Amino acid sequence: MTTAAAPIRTKPRRSWTPSQIVLTLLGTAVAVVIVSPLAWALFTSLKSETEAVEVPPHWLPEDWTGQAWSAMFETGNITNWFVNSLVVSVCVTTVVLLVSALAGYGFARTEFRGKAALMGVVMAGLMISPAVLGVPLFTTVQQMGMVETYWGLILPQCAPAAMVYILYKFFQGIPRELEEAAFIDGAGRWRVFFTVILPLSRPSLAAVGIFTFISSWNNFLWPYMVTNNPDLMTMPNGIATVMNSYGIQWAQLMAGGLMAGLPLIIVFVFFQRQIVAGVAHTGLAGQ
Repeated sequence: MTTAAAPIRTKPRRSWTPSQIVLTLLGTAVAVVIVSPLAWALFTSLKSETEAVEVPPHWLPEDWTGQAWSAMFETGNITNWFVNSLVVSVCVTTVVLLVSALAGYGFARTEFRGKAALMGVVMAGLMISPAVLGVPLFTTVQQMGMVETYWGLILPQCAPAAMVYILYKFFQGIPRELEEAAFIDGAGRWRVFFTVILPLSRPSLAAVGIFTFISSWNNFLWPYMVTNNPDLMTMPNGIATVMNSYGIQWAQLMAGGLMAGLPLIIVFVFFQRQIVAGVAHTGLAGQ
């Protein structure tokens, strides 16, 4: 005796509400606005230099060519620029994470003489533009003999007051009972920091690391001030030199710009969950 199979019930598809349609259209419009410059840069990089400066301009190349890309690798020294940017950004991110975590934890959990004054200095750093500090920083770096060196590129970017403040506020929100339980078990301050505090702070540390890497990678002013050596230039500075006696090479400039932005796109695609979680945990969402 066989039993008939029960019919599969399918839920009727709900029609879109007016609000969903409006939000979808707005989202599509915003996406088009964001993607359009990238598409224009890509199409321009696949044009010849003559076609790239034609007036009126047109989106798609008439003659598709990779001449600009090959010229960037052959004459632009772009491989060295990419490696320099990667080395500087990774080193800056590593130092900033270590210094900001230690400073933020010290302010949040320890009491020492002069704490209020030092915290005031950190808060003052949030109100001063990095451009204002360019001349005194360059004078200091020059007196220390670090001009035209990796140290001169890296060290002045390793004291961001904003990152110290972000981690300081996050550490304040961690329950003290967790630390007290570790102290009762015989753990010292350093062990508590590395085995209790840091594992709980992964979202905020990830956000600080990602923001620092992006900021260092995009930094143009300070590397421009501290080095003129083509072998030490970072991507933003190297791309700015893409010109000859006839003016800017727009196709090469667009190709270099896409290469400079590629690591940031990769970071966002693979770490967007950490970025959103970090913003939520650090309290930046309301700013």
